[in-house]
Formats: sequence, C-alpha cells, structure tokens
Amino acid sequence: MSRNSNNPSRDVNYANYSHGLAALLESKGIKHGDRIRISYKGREIEGELMPKPEIGDRDVLVVKLDNGYNFGISYKNSEISLVSHSKGAISFPKADAKNRHGLAKVTMIYTGGTIGSRLDYKTGGVYMLTKPEELLYEVPEISELADMEVVPLMSMASEDMSYLEWKRIAEEAARAANSGSAGIVITHGTDTMHYTSAALSFMLEGIGIPVVLTGAQRSSDRGSSDAFMNLFCSVAYAAKSGVGEVGICMHASSSDDKCMFIRGTKARKMHTSRRDAFRPINDLPLAFIDSRGEVSINRSASFRASSGKPHNFKPRLGFEEKTALVKIFPNSDPEVLDFYTGKGYKGIILEGTGLGHLPVSTLHKEFNWLTKVKSAVDSGVIVGIASQCIYGRTNSNVYRNLRLLSNAGAIHCGDMTPETAFVKLGWLLGNHKREEVPALLEKNLVGEINERVRYDQFLV
Repeated sequence: MSRNSNNPSRDVNYANYSHGLAALLESKGIKHGDRIRISYKGREIEGELMPKPEIGDRDVLVVKLDNGYNFGISYKNSEISLVSHSKGAISFPKADAKNRHGLAKVTMIYTGGTIGSRLDYKTGGVYMLTKPEELLYEVPEISELADMEVVPLMSMASEDMSYLEWKRIAEEAARAANSGSAGIVITHGTDTMHYTSAALSFMLEGIGIPVVLTGAQRSSDRGSSDAFMNLFCSVAYAAKSGVGEVGICMHASSSDDKCMFIRGTKARKMHTSRRDAFRPINDLPLAFIDSRGEVSINRSASFRASSGKPHNFKPRLGFEEKTALVKIFPNSDPEVLDFYTGKGYKGIILEGTGLGHLPVSTLHKEFNWLTKVKSAVDSGVIVGIASQCIYGRTNSNVYRNLRLLSNAGAIHCGDMTPETAFVKLGWLLGNHKREEVPALLEKNLVGEINERVRYDQFLV
C-alpha cells in the first residue's frame, strides 16, 4: 500500500493500531523494526517498535526493550521520535555442536513446545519454531559438554500430541541409542510432558542410557526464559550422569541455580507458569544439575545405572487407544462407564478421592458407581483406581467402600499418579494378553510404584 494512503492504519506496518497512532507513526517515517525513543513524564525509553497484536488497546505502542522484555505505552501525552531505521529482517542465527571429538554423543530430538517457540506479534501468542539449531546458538556452553546430533522430528504443542506421537518419539530414541548415543535429550511442550515421560518409560524399558525430556515455561525470546538453562542442564545430565532412566529435567526452583531430574513415571506439572512447575510425586529427584553442568546424583533415591550403549534395542510400542481416564466428583454420573464400554474401551482409570474412593454407598442410587464398575469389569474392561490427592497412595482395605470396590474387581494403583496409571494401563493392554494385565498393573515395572512412601518425598 502507498505511503501516501488516506488510511494508514491498513498499511501492514500500522495494522491493528488506531487511526491516530498509525497517522503519527507514518508522519515520522517509523515502521516496525525501527528503533524509537519515547519520552513520557520526564522519562525516556528506547526500543524496537514491534507489530501490534490483534487484541488490546489500539492506542498502545508495543516496544521491545534491550533487556528482551516488551513494553506497552499509550502514544497520547508521549513524545515519539525515530532513533534509527531497521536494517531489515535477519534470520535467527544457528549453531552446530557436531564433531566435538572426545565428548559423549548426545542426540537432541526436537518435538516443539514453548522451548522452541517465539512470540507471534500478530496474535500476541507464541508459535513453534522448526529449526532446533537456533536453541543451540543460545547455549554455546553445550559445545563443551557433548558431540550433538540434532533431529527435528516434529514441531507441535504438547497438548496436541497423542499416543501416536509417543510412538514416533520412542522409535527415534531407539534409533539414536542403537547408533551410539550415550544419552538422549527430547525437547517437548510442558503441558503433557509427564504423560510422554511415563509413556517413554514403558516403551523404552531397558534402554540403558539417560533419556531426558525438557522444555520451557517461557518462550526463548523472553528475558525470563528458562529454555536455555533447562537445555544446558539436560545435555549435561545426558552426557555425564550414567543413569539409565527416562525422566524430566527442569528448573528445581524459580531461580537459575539448578535443575533437577525426575523419574519419568513420578513427575507431574504442578503449576501453570512457574519455572519450577515440575515436581516429583511420591518420589525423590534422581539428580540435581547446577548452572555449571555439574551433576549430583541423589544417593537417597533408587535408580537404574546406565548399562552402556545398546546395539539392538527394540522399543515396545503397543498402546491401546481405547483407554480412558475419568475423574470422580460429587454428583458424578456412573453411567459414563456405559458410554466407554459401549464404545469398546478396554481399560479405564478412575481418579478417585482419598485412598481411592468412589461413591458406592450413596443415599441416591443414581450416584452409586458400584454396580457400573462391576458391570464394566464383568464385560472384560480393566478398571483401575488412582487417587486425585496427588501425594500418598490408594488402599483397597481401609474402609468398607474400598473393599466393596475391590470385590467388584477394581484394581487400586498404589502410589501411581492418575496420569501414569492411565499411560501404564494403555501400554499394558497394547503389549500383553488381557489376562496378564491386572497383575501387571499392580506390579512395579519402571519405578512407577513404591512399596513405601517416605514423608520427605512430599517435601521436595
């Protein structure tokens, strides 16, 4: 569109700004990417003019400050001047950490998520990058840790993943392990990372090398991003820990002092936005990794030592997609089980209250789950019960209602999180005969069930 347009707010450089603000910017020859100075009430602010998101006050300028944060201010009562024009769009620099002779080979499998995202100034949201080498550029210290192989497997938000993506990741991890990698780092969105870590724990059982999932709570273009430290600590752990387990490595606190590695079947996202959102549930961290890349193994925790680089490892990728996770709540309708059994579901995990309770002795029969649980079990569905309490374990014997559920054929899942119980049941049904599944659901396979839960495991 012409610079002399009568409607400058429709120019791509002034889209989403008000007519008055767009006219002011055009009169001063200011476009997106230019460096500007804003004077307001005796203060001066400099930064790069950013595109205006589609939402928000159209009179507000969006400026990226030198510290990486964005700043918004109304143009009214402000003095705006051009400092310098943009030199034009540049591609984000990339780095290659290959061929670091003498260092352990670590494969980074990129799947997307916030760790590989940047702000989309058109919508105000973030979008997924497709070039994981951009992350390596931001963490040059990684070149001192490992000989890196980068595999751009997919680029998607974790909430959009299914068991089909878990299988793809497991297949690629097995390929990397069989090709000589001493450790594997998987970059992943945080929303469902604990589901994927549980799935990989079962699918990659016995892989014998560190498999580390990591991500970020804040995108890599934010000043407070946790992406780079999480990636650095994950590579350090993959290269040096010698622990042959699948797990999650993220910030251990809100500060940039250390990360912790959590067993894949015992991790859970416990906060929507904090950098230390992931915590071990009914377990201890397996290790801490400081900002220098030093790995401290937690000798109080039980773990599998690395068994060396595999040569012919085969993942067990079966997963029964007809597996459900159902939350129990007051007034919940037990007929939901009829829906799932009618749809041909093979397994259902019920997220019960307390020690694994469901409403079974109600005053109103329409809320009584006992008959529907027994009917589902009798039809061949495996019904497991986990607790929505997060910490602690289920118990099938303490109260009468628990015993009634046990007699109806429901299986209490110990101290497994509901998410891990759901993933385990789907994996068992996809890899074992149906008659083997009930006993295996109650058996510890990859650290998902502890015989005893210590008090200090609640305090990490």
